[in-house]
Amino acid sequence: MVILALVLPTWAGITYAGLVRARRENAALPPPPRPRRTPAKKAAWIAGLAFLAGGALHVYGLSYMPVLQPEDACWFNAGHMAVPDSSSALPVSLVCAGEEVVPWWVNPGLLVLAVTAVASTVTSVVLAVRRRAGS
Repeated sequence: MVILALVLPTWAGITYAGLVRARRENAALPPPPRPRRTPAKKAAWIAGLAFLAGGALHVYGLSYMPVLQPEDACWFNAGHMAVPDSSSALPVSLVCAGEEVVPWWVNPGLLVLAVTAVASTVTSVVLAVRRRAGS
């Protein structure tokens, strides 16, 4: 056990020092230049992030919906035991005793993120096609 406790860390340290030395000796060569991120890739990243954020926001809004027992949704979200008056997944809505339970900002947020995602996707495709046609 003592051998493992002493030899193994020593061997790992020597190996690490050798790797660091080798890396420093090879560092004389400059790293290859990174390709620039094109506007089409930037728009694609924005579209992907908007899709991801929109999905997360929609899942958050759906967490208010009744799943197995509808009266539990009103009990946990509005504080009284009753069957919901209405509920829908898009626009996200849960009405208990005439009161909307889902926060007011969920549906406008979904709209903004959806428009951003679609506009960024279209922009990315148009920029990529223009770049290919110009090259």
